[in-house]
Amino acid sequence: MRAVGSDESLYITCAHVSKALADPSKSIELKTKYKTVVGWYACKAEQAVSQPLAKRRRTAAPTCDICRLTLPRPFVCLSCSFAGCWTGGHITSHLAGFGHPFCVDTKSGSLFCLECNDFVYGPMFEDLYLSTTLMVEENQTRFQVSKRIREPYQPWIPNNEEATSLKNTTVVPCCRGLLNLGQTCFLNVILQSFIHNPLLRNYFLGDRHNSRLCKHTDCTCCEMDSLFTEIYSSSTTPFGPTSFLSTTWKVSAEMSGYAQQDAHEFFITALNQIHGTCRGSTNISCNCIVHQTFAGQLQSEVICERCGNVTRTVDPMLDISLELRDPGMEKEITLAGCLRRYTKPEKLGREYSCTKCAKATHEAVRRLSIRKLPPVLSFQFKRFEHKTVSKGAPQKIDTPVRFPAAINMAPYTTLAVPNSDETISTHPGPDAMYEYDLFAVINHEGQMENGHYTNFARFQDEWYRFDDEKVTLSSLGTCLNSNAYMCFYVKRHLDYKPYMKPTYRVARENDIVREQEQEKMRELARMKEVDDALMATIGGD
Repeated sequence: MRAVGSDESLYITCAHVSKALADPSKSIELKTKYKTVVGWYACKAEQAVSQPLAKRRRTAAPTCDICRLTLPRPFVCLSCSFAGCWTGGHITSHLAGFGHPFCVDTKSGSLFCLECNDFVYGPMFEDLYLSTTLMVEENQTRFQVSKRIREPYQPWIPNNEEATSLKNTTVVPCCRGLLNLGQTCFLNVILQSFIHNPLLRNYFLGDRHNSRLCKHTDCTCCEMDSLFTEIYSSSTTPFGPTSFLSTTWKVSAEMSGYAQQDAHEFFITALNQIHGTCRGSTNISCNCIVHQTFAGQLQSEVICERCGNVTRTVDPMLDISLELRDPGMEKEITLAGCLRRYTKPEKLGREYSCTKCAKATHEAVRRLSIRKLPPVLSFQFKRFEHKTVSKGAPQKIDTPVRFPAAINMAPYTTLAVPNSDETISTHPGPDAMYEYDLFAVINHEGQMENGHYTNFARFQDEWYRFDDEKVTLSSLGTCLNSNAYMCFYVKRHLDYKPYMKPTYRVARENDIVREQEQEKMRELARMKEVDDALMATIGGD
């Protein structure tokens, strides 16, 4: 391994690339061509994600210059414009025939050296690849505001003090068990889903709520801050969330005591408590972390079949509760099937009074749809049937539900317009706006009175099973085969807001300006007092 140039970070595992980079003119030519071909593929891929099919430019797919086969993953020569296939060996044949030393995989940015007959790895090319693809993504993002780019990415470069602190640090996996404090498995599984929620994790690890500076008493946000501090500490022993439980008991009477509680009820209670103590919490257009993460909108349409009048109402939602009904023609109960039944038009069984024709009628149809998708979707399957007039004793529904590792929510949104064939729907925008990935699952074992909660959660690319303080390495397949009670999905591509200064920074800067003006006024008042006292002294003399 040899250093290239004066920067010690630019190490390349290939003497041939090092030699080319040592020549200034060849180095510029190589880097420019590398960024051009990588940027071309990144631009093509980003357009496929960010633009609807109807609005995409019809451009010919790249083909191998020898066999003419379409190339889903083109390899491009860095000395000329040749593009060839890897599996057929045509790109390597071109390099050998024309004496060209390097080619690049436009999808991954991997550089291939003919002399070494291997791919070349080095920080410099990784940085070139990341910076090029990032620049393309920033320029191409048009999800929310068509005429403004998203906020540019700014890499974090540690200063000397931070670099010194990072020297002896190690990456701490957030796979720490939680102690059962007496039938508190319902609390542990929800806390684990919070810990592995990427948006909540980034918020609290980003010091957006500091428990040492908070002035609230019995603050659930402070408990969340302390929880993330403990989970991401160097300790590997199970953690007992006693303070979190105590705060929950103080602010929520229905959750107090050592009786077994429902995990979904605690989930809603915890979200309300975090919302109530979070910075930015308001009753209208709330900007707290709970609503930024979980808040969506449900639209209800009631259609009078007598006159065709449509009445629409929009309600906020933090999660979606799904009935485990008979699947009908379907062979098994699935999450997609539950969502189809949830958004399927249904006849209203009660009398409906139409505001247009002013007649009470049973001829009305209601349809629910998701008007606004949240960044994180939480699904609850209604497994617990409580005591009713028709059913004497409460019981649990143990019917298995199949759920996917990824789901496209487009068919269940308000914008999805059914065609004549009810199984097909169209929706505006790219599919990427509707795609979600699974990151946590909560399971309930046993019966209603003596059951136990466990959960699965994803950390990076690994899946773990959490049973209170016991943490075991698991797999996606095991998770998908479990009997889910709640499922959590995170949006694959988050919507970027236009590049503007955050409101909290604007408010902070305004407060600083206001304090400076007030300090100036106080200083002028003090000077006036001194002048008045001096004039009084002179006048007395």
